[in-house]
Amino acid sequence: MLTITAILFPAIAGVAAGLIKKEYQKKIPYYAAIMILSLLLASTAALFSADIMLFQFSENADLYFSFDNFGRFYLISVLLLYSTVVFYAFEYMKKEENREAFFSFLFISLGALIAVAASGNPITLYLSFEMATLTTVPLVLHEKTKEAVTAGLKYLFYSIGGALLGLFGIFFVYFYSSGSRHFTIGGFLDHDLISGHEKFFLAVIFVTIIGFGTKAGMYPMHGWLPTAHPIAPAPASSLLSGIIAKAGIVSVVRIVYYSVGADFLRSTWVQTAWMILAMLTVLMGSTMAFLEKNLKKRLAYSTISQISYIMLALSILSADGLRGALLHLISHAASKGCLFLTAGVFIYLLGKRQVSDLYGLGKKMPLTFTAFLIASLSLVGIPPMGGFLSKWVIALAAADSGIGVLSYLPTVVLLISAFLTAGYLFPVVVDGFFPGKNFEADKDAVEPPALMTVPMFLLCAAALIVGIYGVKIMEGLNF
Repeated sequence: MLTITAILFPAIAGVAAGLIKKEYQKKIPYYAAIMILSLLLASTAALFSADIMLFQFSENADLYFSFDNFGRFYLISVLLLYSTVVFYAFEYMKKEENREAFFSFLFISLGALIAVAASGNPITLYLSFEMATLTTVPLVLHEKTKEAVTAGLKYLFYSIGGALLGLFGIFFVYFYSSGSRHFTIGGFLDHDLISGHEKFFLAVIFVTIIGFGTKAGMYPMHGWLPTAHPIAPAPASSLLSGIIAKAGIVSVVRIVYYSVGADFLRSTWVQTAWMILAMLTVLMGSTMAFLEKNLKKRLAYSTISQISYIMLALSILSADGLRGALLHLISHAASKGCLFLTAGVFIYLLGKRQVSDLYGLGKKMPLTFTAFLIASLSLVGIPPMGGFLSKWVIALAAADSGIGVLSYLPTVVLLISAFLTAGYLFPVVVDGFFPGKNFEADKDAVEPPALMTVPMFLLCAAALIVGIYGVKIMEGLNF
């Protein structure tokens, strides 16, 4: 029951803390304690908990939780980002209303993502995935303006629509399988049952990839990301981009690598179409980010591009491609999480949202701009940052895949995207530190409090650690 406790504790404790009749400042120690205990419980569950079948819907469908190495890896990313963002939010939310509701849903969503990490079969994953969506919609709706409601509903409809396509695929995965249907590397399909229905099943799996890819912002189902991110509070944007959107990635990995089996899709039209869509999304997201002038919206388009790096790596359908995808999952979580937090600093202290408003601020906010620079280095792919290592592994995996021109196109796409990424991130830093001789920065510009600064640099450190020790981390988790 340790896994169930780890899932339920942050949700129950977060709601209970919100109901305590105290001023916001006096509630912060309670929220901090909840985050620390959630971190300890989830880590302990991932290492020591036994598999548990919680409920059986029918003979072949049950609610089953089991941590494997992939689940543990995703959990590391979840706990890294939530731990830093929660403490950052203690300061950021001082100027926001409905703080109790925000933290309650923040902790409920943490429980849902722990459930995603611990899901042991497709049905459990689907239910956890849907819970993660429903509990994060209020984070987008937080400001309760017309724009926030519109953004929240768009996020909800896209996510539920994508999840229903995923459920369609899960049904046929179960139909063409036998046995326990628990996640197993290589899959659990019954090839005798599927014999003669391969063409239909390939179409089903492609629809499933598109469905779960909606949460990950893959074209053509990417539209919710640039709408939701500029509206949500910065801590929520950091989580949405850094880790919540990647619930779609987790679902795709679980279906392709742990249910169907990569061998079934390799060298089929599904692999080709998937790779082309992923590369198209990478280029589209990078281009739109390059053209965007609102900082948070620019970062949202960047998320579309960067998460599609992961989709591209997964579409290679090899062990090395999977390793590259996982490295980029955690390096992007750290670097993009940090960038959204820096954007939150500009909003919190100065009310500035446009890139053009940041000229010269680097002289008065050198720590904030340094954090922005370090995270940008990783996102562009400059060694020794995590983004460089993950893209290097992805490019090598593609070159070694032996699938004709598609072996080389990913490297070209990654290079073009890297140039575009540098084009929309580095000028922010250059203009911040070197605006020109006659330019005077905003007199009100100051560095943020430590509660905001320390989380940003912890995420920068995480991106650097992935770049230096990423391969050893993969080896330690046996990927």
